[in-house]
Amino acid sequence: MKKSQSITEIAKSLALFQIKVDNISKDSTNPFFKSKYASLTAILDAIKIPLSECGLSITQFPEGEYGLTTILMHESGEYLASTYEMRPTKDDPHGKGSVISYQRRYCIQSILCLNMEDDDANGGTMQEGDKEWLNKGSDAYAKVCDYMSKPDSDISKVESKYKISKETKTYLLTLKK
Repeated sequence: MKKSQSITEIAKSLALFQIKVDNISKDSTNPFFKSKYASLTAILDAIKIPLSECGLSITQFPEGEYGLTTILMHESGEYLASTYEMRPTKDDPHGKGSVISYQRRYCIQSILCLNMEDDDANGGTMQEGDKEWLNKGSDAYAKVCDYMSKPDSDISKVESKYKISKETKTYLLTLKK
C-alpha cells in the first residue's frame, strides 16, 4: 500500500465515515452462481454523502494490463492508495470490463471496510435505492427535524421515506420530546 507520510487526518475521517455509513444491502443477483451481491451503483450511492461529509473522496483507474488503482483522498491532501491485479477468465473486452467492475466493487469495500448485508427480503416494498438521502441543510432535513421534535414522531416513518446515516438517526432521536 502506498500512502502519504502521515495519515492522521484520513484515519480520523475514515473512523467518522464508518460511523455514518450504514450496511449496504446486496441488491443484485449473479444467476450463474445463484448468489447476491452489492452492485457498484448501490455501493457508490451509499458512500457518496458520508464520504463528502467526512472530507473524503475516492477515485479509481486502470493501471497496466490487469491492475486497478484505488485512491482514498482526504481534503488535507493525505491519501491511501493501493493497486489490485486480477486476470480476466476470458481475455476479450467483455471479460476485461467485468474484471474492472468486480475490482472496483471489492477495492472500494476493502479500502473503506464496508459491511455488506443480506436483508432477507425484509426491505419492504420500496427499494433502498429508490429513497433519497436526508441531507443536512436541505429543506427536507429541516422538516424532518421539526417533525421529530413532536411527541408523536416516529423515526421509522422517516426511515421509510429517506436514507439516513447512523449519525443523523442518532441526532434525530435526540430531538424527540
